[in-house]
Amino acid sequence: MAVEHSEDRPDPDSGPAPDTYTHGHAPSVLRSHTWRTIENSAAYLAPHLDAGHKLLDVGCGPGTITADFARRVSEVVALDLADDVVAKAAAHMEAEGLSNVQVRVGDTYALEFEDNVFDVVHAHQVLQHVTRPVDALAEMMRVAKPGGLVAVRDADYSAMFWAPASDALDRWIDMYLAVARHNDAEPDAGRWLKSWALEAGAAEVAVSSDTWTFTNDEDRMWWGELWADRVLESALGTQAIEYGIATQAELEDISTAWRTWIGAPGAFFAVPNVELLITV
Repeated sequence: MAVEHSEDRPDPDSGPAPDTYTHGHAPSVLRSHTWRTIENSAAYLAPHLDAGHKLLDVGCGPGTITADFARRVSEVVALDLADDVVAKAAAHMEAEGLSNVQVRVGDTYALEFEDNVFDVVHAHQVLQHVTRPVDALAEMMRVAKPGGLVAVRDADYSAMFWAPASDALDRWIDMYLAVARHNDAEPDAGRWLKSWALEAGAAEVAVSSDTWTFTNDEDRMWWGELWADRVLESALGTQAIEYGIATQAELEDISTAWRTWIGAPGAFFAVPNVELLITV
C-alpha cells in the first residue's frame, strides 16, 4: 500500500512551530504501539461501530488499532504526522490484506477533509502530546458527521501507580512529566479531556475510564523491559539530557530500576486511561 501525501499539507513555516513528540519513534516506543488493539485500547468505542461506518484514525502510529477498525467498518482513513510511521502502517495494512484503508501523512490541526465526512473520528494517546488539544478536538469534531462520534482516549501519568516503592521510579515519573511539559504538552491529559471537549464546543460528552494493568510474569517483563530501554534509547532520554532535566547516569539508574521492578514477584503497575465519546 502506498503512502499518500497531500499537496495541501500545511507549510511548517506558515504557522506555529510543530509539536515535539516526547517519545519519538524508537523501536522501544513502537513495541508498545504495535501491542495496541481495539480489545485493549478502544473497547469503549467497539459497541458503537457499525459495518457501514467511515472512520478517521488520527495519530494512527503503526496501525494495529487501525487494522482492527478496518475489519469492523466499511472504510478507514488513517493519519500520522511522521512519514516513517505512516509507511509502517501502510505496510501493516498490506500484510493484513486490508484494502479498505487509506494511510496518509496528515496534520491533526488541519485535517484535509470537508466538514461532516466521518461517522467516527478516533484518536488514541494523541492529545497528551499536542500543544493545542482544544484546537485538535475542534478539528476532529468539524470533520465528523452530525450525530457521529469523536472518540479519544489518553493516559494520565500522575495517576499511574505501582509497587514496590522505588525512589528511581519516582524519579522516572518526575522526569517524564518535566520533559513532556517542556514540550508544552500535558502528560496528565486524561483528567483534562472533558474540559478540553467542552472548550472545543462539545455539547454531548460521555466519559469513562479503564486501566492497563501489568503484574503477571509476562506482562511485567514486557512493560519493564520496554521502559528500561525507552529511557536510554528513545527521544525521551535524549530530550531529558538536552533540557537539563536528567543526566546520563540518572537515566541509567532509572533503567536499572525498571529491570529490578520486573524481578519483584509482587510487582504491579497500573496505567489509568480516560475515554471520551463526543456526540457531534
